[in-house]
Amino acid sequence: MSMHASLKSADKIAAKRNVLKRFERVDLLRKRGKWKEGTRGFGLPKTKPE
Repeated sequence: MSMHASLKSADKIAAKRNVLKRFERVDLLRKRGKWKEGTRGFGLPKTKPE
């Protein structure tokens, strides 16, 4: 009997995420030069992962 696809181990799943966490968005904005120090982390602009 074969194993169901949803039960395969997590290390084999390497899908690219299209949603970033807040700290990842801030890091990306810093890299792009669009982040001002002292800015709050609310209302961040939309960013696409690289």
